[in-house]
Amino acid sequence: MTGSPRFGIWAAVHGSRAAHHDPDEPDDASWERNRALVLEAEALGFDAVLVAQHTMNPYDPQRDQLEAWTGAAALAALTRRIEIIAAIKPGLYHPVVLAKMALQIEHISGGRFALNLVNAWNKAEFERAGLSFPAHDERYAYGREWIGLVDRLMRGERVTVQGQHFQVEEYQLRPAGTFRARPRIYLGGESEPARALAADHADVWFINGQPLAEVAALIEDVARRPAPNGPLRYGLSAFVIARETEAEAQAEQDRLLALAQRDAALRADTRARTDAASVMFAKTDAAASRHVGTNGGTAAGLVGSYETVARRLRDFHAAGIDLFMLQFQPFEAEMRRFAEQILPRVR
Repeated sequence: MTGSPRFGIWAAVHGSRAAHHDPDEPDDASWERNRALVLEAEALGFDAVLVAQHTMNPYDPQRDQLEAWTGAAALAALTRRIEIIAAIKPGLYHPVVLAKMALQIEHISGGRFALNLVNAWNKAEFERAGLSFPAHDERYAYGREWIGLVDRLMRGERVTVQGQHFQVEEYQLRPAGTFRARPRIYLGGESEPARALAADHADVWFINGQPLAEVAALIEDVARRPAPNGPLRYGLSAFVIARETEAEAQAEQDRLLALAQRDAALRADTRARTDAASVMFAKTDAAASRHVGTNGGTAAGLVGSYETVARRLRDFHAAGIDLFMLQFQPFEAEMRRFAEQILPRVR
């Protein structure tokens, strides 16, 4: 792939991304921390921030949880360059309401907003609120109709639809098209329905952290499908542990893995609330004892010396990854290390 890769961060919407008992990492999901984190990421040269969406903390309902869309709107007003990506679970918002919210944040940001369509995995988030949580493929069918409506509404079209899930008559939203045709659409998920939906409706397909060969195979599969919105771009989630030497990086990974063992009860409770058909969890369950972070985490192999991590990033970029959505712990300190040591080596 030509050009320079882009680098983003996961906002600390529910605190730590790896171990929840790390003395060096505050398990802090507050607005104050996220505001400071994103402003610093922008100043350091990061290109994007992903604000994951959960109404209640997915690991422990007693812990804090940042709300994604109000948080994204506030971040859009405070930042100047960084792309603001807010995740969205279609079952939580009617498409007309969500499209209007997306257009408003697009306007606040001056054309820097994107939504990340995700197929919800946390059953409890829906069921405890009395909301429907259909089976995996049914949720994707719902999401397909949902994003088709949102896409057209964000473009400012006058929409009339009599669908299976939504009936909309002569609906049009303004302002639209002020900065570009519509906000960017990201899509996460690796099941067959997710791949098909990404090809049909997304601009960027997010892949969970995994080895280079597996990522290349996923890209090859989706890239050969017709894409009405033009060629897809690809993003990769990954947890980074970079040090001067390989031994230092491995020692830090061992430290985080040992701390993560104290979270076994939290992980078990989370797994009990998870849709068994979720590809992400099916892949990561078996490797949980060997990897750090969420959404694949260190399975992408970004653990090692500065030169090793930079080389692996270049290899992923050559395979087609445009945007690396990164996790760190302790987040602020390791984000600074990445900006100082890795960004110059890659760019």
